[in-house]
Amino acid sequence: MPHQLLCPVWLGYFLLNPLRKLFQNPVKILGPHVKSGDTLLEVGPGMGYFTLSMAQLVGAAGRVVCVDLQAQMLFNLEKRARRAGLLDRIETRTCRQESLGISDLEGLVDFTLAFAVVHEVPDMEILFREIHLASKNGARLLVSEPRGHVRRKNFDEMLMLAKKTGFSLLEEPDIALSISALLRVDKS
Repeated sequence: MPHQLLCPVWLGYFLLNPLRKLFQNPVKILGPHVKSGDTLLEVGPGMGYFTLSMAQLVGAAGRVVCVDLQAQMLFNLEKRARRAGLLDRIETRTCRQESLGISDLEGLVDFTLAFAVVHEVPDMEILFREIHLASKNGARLLVSEPRGHVRRKNFDEMLMLAKKTGFSLLEEPDIALSISALLRVDKS
């Protein structure tokens, strides 16, 4: 499956629209999977639509590691986090196309969010392998892709690659305008 172009920075501002919470509320989507003190990984956070809610959910003892290819997106995310008083819970990292650069997180991550980003990755198998390595046994990964932009057939191919790297499908949550899967990390 060919990868798509990256989401442009200007679109990041559009994605922060507060009206989006009416149909994609971060707390409702992530709340059941995140608890205080967790270490979270967010792949492709853009300007942090989900990030600030994730930082609130993990509390002062938790941590959210955000990895993105675009330094400008992360810069804007940091500005928003600073204004919200949450920057001390958020770590941003600029990655490379061929690696997330998270080997130092091996076995530490409780939950990973990959929202509308996997279709942009040139080698999805490497992505899933790196997330698997960073995750604790039993950790969860929520993959959600924009319906209409990513076809069901392509999403199923993504899931097959995830399963190949050690994930199992728990459920396919209903998230507006998206095709989604909640996966479990199996390390046996």
